[in-house]
Amino acid sequence: MGAVDLTPAPGAVPPPPGAYRVPARYGYPETPAETTTRLRPVPPRQRWRGAAAAACVVLGLGLIGGAATGAWLTGASSAEPTRTPYTTGRTVWHSVPVDTLFPRTLKGTGAGPGGTNRNWTRLAVAADSDCSKGLDPLLRTTLRSVGCERMVRATYTDATRSAVTTVGMVVTETDAAGMQSLSTRFAEQKLAARKDLMPRTYAPEGTLAAGFGDRQRASWTVRPLTEIPVVVFAVSGFADARTVDEPQPAEAALETPATTDIAQAGLGHEAKGIADRVERGVRTTVTDLVEPPE
Repeated sequence: MGAVDLTPAPGAVPPPPGAYRVPARYGYPETPAETTTRLRPVPPRQRWRGAAAAACVVLGLGLIGGAATGAWLTGASSAEPTRTPYTTGRTVWHSVPVDTLFPRTLKGTGAGPGGTNRNWTRLAVAADSDCSKGLDPLLRTTLRSVGCERMVRATYTDATRSAVTTVGMVVTETDAAGMQSLSTRFAEQKLAARKDLMPRTYAPEGTLAAGFGDRQRASWTVRPLTEIPVVVFAVSGFADARTVDEPQPAEAALETPATTDIAQAGLGHEAKGIADRVERGVRTTVTDLVEPPE
């Protein structure tokens, strides 16, 4: 192809500076044939074709409108998923601040022996994990029916620093029916009182609870909740790391008269009192997330 002559024709008005330049045609003007071609005759319109075209237009508009409405409804439902205690409760382990799940201090008004007050201070929080680190094999087997989404734990001590307690939550994978079935099984078979179903301790190094191991477990509680997919547990022991030959479930240690060392030391109250407050906190948190206060 030869060079294109971009020189303006004589008398042509140049475009203003910065304006968009119309591309040059290929060096030759439009021919009369391109501008004076005779139009072909158009046959008369037939009525049936007009009716068919109108019907197609109506049908097309209906389909487009239906698709748009469906997309709008689908988009709205996906943008605002329905919150339930189960869908929300399954996310609290990673969506809620740790100080909300396990406050730095817990106040136990009337939670001690004889209705005395208790105050607990958090020593450390464990990294979230699966259930293999915090549950003995038999307890993991017992909870297999509900699944283990994640487990979170923390360890507390009382104001006298004579007791240590690990409290935790197993976030399950099941639905309301599964949690109800597990709760019924625990109640009917008295599983919470079985020593071989005690939860494990969390003994953070460099703290008062560093010597809090399996042999130091003294009293415990395990409670499947039914309103949310959570199993709350707690296990307590002496802060001096003494071994315990006969652990006692929290409910038994609360009975009067208190005749065992565990009961007299209030370790059943420790496990129950801390578990109660952590359970109450997670219930309140989930309720507020599902039904935000107006």
